[in-house]
Formats: sequence, structure tokens, C-alpha cells
Amino acid sequence: MNNAQVQVWKFGGASIATPDLVENVSKIVKDHLESKAVIVTSAKGKTTNKLETLVQAYMSESEDAYNILEEIKQDHFQYAQSLCGEGHSILNELNDLFVEIEWILEDPVIDPYDYVYDQIVSIGELASTKVVCQYLIDQGIKAKWLDVRDIILTDNTHREAKVDWVSTQKRSNKIKTLLESNDVIVTQGYIASSSENFTTTLGREGSDYTAAILSYCLDAESMHIWKDVPGILTGDPRLFKEVMKIDRLSYKEAVEMTYYGAKVIHEKTIKPIQNKNIPLYVRPFHTPEKEGTLISAEEPLVYPPVIVVNSEQVLLHISTNDFSFVGEHHLGDLFTLFAKHRIRVNMMRNTAISFTVCTNNRPGRIAAFAEELGDQYTLKKDSDLKLITVRHYTDDVLNILTKGKLVLFQERLKNTVHLVMKELVDYELKEV
Repeated sequence: MNNAQVQVWKFGGASIATPDLVENVSKIVKDHLESKAVIVTSAKGKTTNKLETLVQAYMSESEDAYNILEEIKQDHFQYAQSLCGEGHSILNELNDLFVEIEWILEDPVIDPYDYVYDQIVSIGELASTKVVCQYLIDQGIKAKWLDVRDIILTDNTHREAKVDWVSTQKRSNKIKTLLESNDVIVTQGYIASSSENFTTTLGREGSDYTAAILSYCLDAESMHIWKDVPGILTGDPRLFKEVMKIDRLSYKEAVEMTYYGAKVIHEKTIKPIQNKNIPLYVRPFHTPEKEGTLISAEEPLVYPPVIVVNSEQVLLHISTNDFSFVGEHHLGDLFTLFAKHRIRVNMMRNTAISFTVCTNNRPGRIAAFAEELGDQYTLKKDSDLKLITVRHYTDDVLNILTKGKLVLFQERLKNTVHLVMKELVDYELKEV
């Protein structure tokens, strides 16, 4: 098989949420299958949220756990029956998957939350891909289901596992072998496996990243993400009235946008494909004949202002309790704790007596970080903030965005402005 002829396509949970949407996936596959393809899908719409509720119920030893599981299971049975027919053998395969969760629920709570989360939530991807693959087969497409945990190997950092690229590259030969006798491989996004054969996950909304990993390992001709938007837009259409589609983006520009919170692509997606110069197409699911947005090495001559809004941010203000400045040894200690508690630094500012960081609001992680700071530091927190990043900004755009807002933190670079902002109502600085 010629590796250059492989394409990797990703369909998100919203694209396979209902039977009629899966039918549209089948049509896209038939109409666009110019070469061999690896199809990566998420759990069907809202399933991950329901499974997260199930994890919480189990970990709190709530009696609701079995009822939640039954609701999820019946939803998938109806989904499969609508697509594949009553009494289809796929129902037995789905039942076997949900039995794995039942076994977990029968045991007392012993394992850590993040470990349990990965074992339960991963069933969503496995279930959806079973059904989608079977439907494609029933439509006459030469498709093969693959458990991506046999391919992507990671460390044991549950919920944010790190990829073992060397081992994953070697394992990807299995996909090349399967494509010799099949036109399409259907596999899961988001999930992977540790060396101990435990299920891990790559971070919430990580299916894009899975597609990029496989594109890299297979030396794919191209990668395609099918979305319910025309392509990459200059802002979130749910927040801004006047947005426009960007026809072309460079890898560098896409990295900047996703790092600071653009939701259209997972932030880890770009680097693997950039390393091998693999073009990425963000394509409209409902109008597949249109081109969408191309992300490649080519740098367009000019970009319009692009606005990225990252909600649920906090500012952590850290100061020493002795008479010393915040020096290098303090910063070394703080960054060690940031890494330990997986607190991401989106922006930072150091003064003589304090160190301030903007980070995603993860209450459990921040509480553990605050506890470990001990008596040496005081930590105060600004909550309910937004981090707004404007690429290729103009003063007019900045004036509109900041009107009626309190700007707590600002960083202005050559092509980029970062603003940490809050509504002026009910502003209060709280001590953690």
C-alpha cells in the first residue's frame, strides 16, 4: 500500500449524534473516498457528559449510578437499532461494552478518580465507533473496526496522557496492514492505552489530537476535520454577530489560536501534522462540497482580526509572607507545583512582591496547589474571568471588546493582545 494515499478523517460527537447524521457520514465517505481512509470518531453527542455524571455517581457511591448507566445503554441500543435494524448482532457487542462498566460499579470505590474516569468514559468512543462502522459496512463500504488502544501507547497520566511516539509509530503498521484489504478503518478518538494495558485518555475533546497522531504515524496525504461550521471563523458565531470564514491559515497561526482557547480544533492537533507538513482541512459537515479552511505551511499575506474567547479563567496572585522579593528560587518552587498539580499558565506577571498567573479554573487542582503552598505564601484569586486573545488586532476591535469591562491583566505583543477581563458588576478579590 502507498502510504501517501492515506487520508485521516475526524467526525466529532455532534456529527454522529443521531441516525440521520450517521447517514450523512456514510454519504460523505462514499462521495469523497478518493483514497484509503482512517476515520476517527468521538462518542456520540452528549454521551461523554452523561458518562462523566456516571463516574461522579459511582465515586460518591450514589444509588443513581445504575440508573444512569441503564439510560446510556438504552440510548445506544435505540441508536444502533435505528441504523442497523432490530436484532442485529451489533446489539450484543454494545451490551458487552456496557457490561464492563457494570463490573466496575459492582466493586467498592478503591481506585483514584482519574483512573476510574478513563475506564468508564472511554466506553462512549468504543460504542459509537462500533455502530458507525457496522452501518458503513451495511451500506456496502469495505470498512474495518479497530481498537485504537492497540495503536496509541501513552504513560499513566490519566485524563491527560502523554503519547509514546516511538511505540505508537511501530504499532501503526497494523493500520497499514488492515488497509491492504479494506478501504476504511473506523477507530476511536480521545482514548489510548498505557503499557500496563489500562485505558487512558488524551484530554477532553481530544479526538482531533488522535487524528493528528495517526496522520503523523501513517504519513497521511491529508487530514480532514468535519465540523458543523463553514470552516475556521474569525470569532465564535455564538458570541459575535459579524464573523467571517478564514480560507487559509498557517500552522503557526493555528497553533496560536488553539493554544489560547479557540475551540474549533484541539490545541495539540497542529504540531504533529506540522512536523510532517501534512495539510489539515476543516470542512463543513452539512455542506461537504464546500472547501472549508486549509491549514498548511503557507503563510497568507494578510489576516483579519481574529478573536478567541477562553471562559472560566482565574487569576492567582501569589505573594511571599516573609520580607523577601519573589526571586528565582520562589519561581522554581512555584513552577514545580504548577507541574505537579497540572495547572496551566496562560499568562504570567512577576513583580518584586508578587507573582500572578492566569489559568483555567480547575477548582480541585487549585485547592490542592493552595494547600501545598503552605505558610510561606499567600494566595488570592480573581474568579469568573475571561481570557480574550485578539490576533492581528486593531484599536477599534479592542475598544469594542473592552467597553463596560474591567481589564485586570493585559499583554500586548506585535500581532497579539491578551486581555483578562471581568464584568464590572460584583468585582471582588478573594483569598484562597
